[in-house]
Amino acid sequence: DLKIDDEKVSDIKFHGKGCAICMACSSVLTEITKGKSLEEVKKISKNDVLGELGLEHLQAVRIKCALLSLKVLKYALYSYLAKHTKETGDIDKLKDEASSLY
Repeated sequence: DLKIDDEKVSDIKFHGKGCAICMACSSVLTEITKGKSLEEVKKISKNDVLGELGLEHLQAVRIKCALLSLKVLKYALYSYLAKHTKETGDIDKLKDEASSLY
């Protein structure tokens, strides 16, 4: 769940089950994101999430587990911005970034 007020993430929660890496990254991502402006959220990278948990050298087979929550967040932000803004350049870039995370 993503709640946006005044162009800031006022609340964010995740619901789901997964492996330990997926759940840990989802939890960390909610902490990183909460209270940030949409511009700051757009800039959150895979290295930010992986680095927060010391997973920079994660095996390629597990990278999808670690980045699933970031991919979902980027798509949610893309969907929100598509409905609430007329600037298509940044929106398209965000969609491309989300689709190419892994």
